[in-house]
Formats: sequence, structure tokens, C-alpha cells
Amino acid sequence: MQEQNTMTDTTLDIHQILKLLPHRYPFLLVDRVLSMEKGKRITALKNVTMNEPFFNGHFPHRPVMPGVLMLEAMAQAAALLSFRSLDIVPDDNTVYYFAAIDGARFKRPVEPGDQLTLEVEIERMKAGISKFKGRALVGSELACEASLMCAMRQINS
Repeated sequence: MQEQNTMTDTTLDIHQILKLLPHRYPFLLVDRVLSMEKGKRITALKNVTMNEPFFNGHFPHRPVMPGVLMLEAMAQAAALLSFRSLDIVPDDNTVYYFAAIDGARFKRPVEPGDQLTLEVEIERMKAGISKFKGRALVGSELACEASLMCAMRQINS
């Protein structure tokens, strides 16, 4: 799928995501970007499969996606939104860190076969620190929500 640019909407396939995020299997948690409004919001997908390595131990008798990984998936979507909003293509010296998580609430378990829709909105961006409001849904059901703060930093190798 080719990138689609209009005044307000951008989609990204897995190949484009891999160019922007440093994460790789098993820690890349965004499979596709459905829409993005630069400087405002992003909607992305994480397909949850039984092949996820965390299901071996969480839990063997009833596989459930760990809540912390839902938060990480939202943060990865937030990073994509930040990079595109600031017209940045990160290099090996660009790192996007979690700075804070507030008000995290988990409303339903996420299981193999679910498709997690990640909705993240920018609340503010200043001096490399951004605050977001994020939600993860399965269908129309809220699975997780939180306020996230992330910091973009340049590191020296």
C-alpha cells in the first residue's frame, strides 16, 4: 500500500513504520497506521496473534496481552505521530522515551485473535517533550486508556 498524503490524512504500512521506529520483533507493536492527522491524532492497528512470545507465560491457561504492552503500543503510535508531525525521520541517534504514564485504566482483556485499535491524540508538544491521550480498543470496546508523556532525545554513540 502506498502512502497517501492529503491535507489531513496519512496511512503507513509496515515497511514505512519500520523506517520510522527502531523497534523490531518481538517488540514492534504497531502493524499499520489507518489514519494520521499531523499535529493532532493517529489511529493505528496491532493484530494480536497466538504467536506472540508473551503468551507463553501470560498466561499459559488463558492467554492475555499484558497491559504494559498495550501502553507500549500506544507509545509507539505516539512516536509515529510525533515524527510525522515534526517532519522528522529519526536516525540511529534519535531515541523516543517514555517520561510518564498517568491514569492508566484497563477495561477488558485482549486475547489472541483480537485487533487492537490504537487512538492517540496530542495534547501538547514543547521542547522535545510531548503529552498524549491514548486509547486502545477491540472493536468498539475500550481495552485500555492512559495519558502518556514521551521525550525525544538525541544520544551520542
